[in-house]
Amino acid sequence: MNDRPAVSFTFRGDNVAPVAPEILRALDAANHGLAAAYGDDEYSALLNRKFSDLFETEVTVFPVSTGTAANALSLATCVRPYGAVYCHEEAHINTAEGGATEAFSGGAKLIGLPGANGKVEPSTLAAALRHADRGITNRSQPDAVSITQASEYGTVYVLEEIAAIGAGARDGGIRFHMDGARFANALVTLGCSASEMTWRSGVDILSFGATKNGAMGADAIVVFNRELVEPLSYRLRRAGQTWSKMRFAAAQLIAYVENGLFLRLASHSNQLASRLGRELAAIPGVRLIAPVEANLVFVAMPEPAIEALTAAGVRFARRGGGVIRLVTRFDGTEGEVDQFIALVRRLIG
Repeated sequence: MNDRPAVSFTFRGDNVAPVAPEILRALDAANHGLAAAYGDDEYSALLNRKFSDLFETEVTVFPVSTGTAANALSLATCVRPYGAVYCHEEAHINTAEGGATEAFSGGAKLIGLPGANGKVEPSTLAAALRHADRGITNRSQPDAVSITQASEYGTVYVLEEIAAIGAGARDGGIRFHMDGARFANALVTLGCSASEMTWRSGVDILSFGATKNGAMGADAIVVFNRELVEPLSYRLRRAGQTWSKMRFAAAQLIAYVENGLFLRLASHSNQLASRLGRELAAIPGVRLIAPVEANLVFVAMPEPAIEALTAAGVRFARRGGGVIRLVTRFDGTEGEVDQFIALVRRLIG
């Protein structure tokens, strides 16, 4: 008797994807001859020039191994040990990074703020800053705000929202960090420039994600505020994030942005998510939990259907209460999406 699942594919996450062929070719090209270590190589110098062109201003780029390292070390550079970081209550830094920000900052406090669809609202941040008890030694002192673009719900901050948070941060005398684990997906959705979505809207420092969207294993910290470059350099070394063979991380990131590759890859996964969300929402008994604006789809459906999907071999994240999270990938196919939609129709219909 054959007990294998009837289907076998995954919407569990975008980290399960392979490496984009263009990035593999770039790694192979970098794998010849000798190069200076610890970021003193030609690839690392080129990386800074490429990203400065991309962001239309001089930036310093620090490759790191993970998004958690990017977030924790960026924020540790922005805050004091007794400081506070305002973020959405469901932000990745608050729910899924094991206290990394607190550890690398020496004890800074994360203060979760409510907000619809995973986004911090400018008015909520302003209210929190007004009631921050500055100068009171038994209160954490406000030092930074962090937003996730795209958010944990796959929603995207529009430029006006980012600029309003940036203005609030500037008026409140705090730093502004953006967690861009899915930066490319958000940029595709907005159709704006990288500069408009970051420093022109007040962002001081960016966690720039690439691993979820085709890189082998390289994310980056992009620094816009020059005051943060030197202290971050020391923190990276202490955290073991100054790689000896930095050229291979730099080569990945250069290939990632060259000729708009990162945007093409993200556009494909966004299109799959849009198709998935649109078709699922049309099925009676299935309901979208949040707008589909990047490559994440949150839907509610009857528990028996969820159990049947799992039994059929489909992989996804369960959020409880009949809600599941579906993530599309740069290497995903319309066939996978259509097969999943047909399966849901059959199970619920």
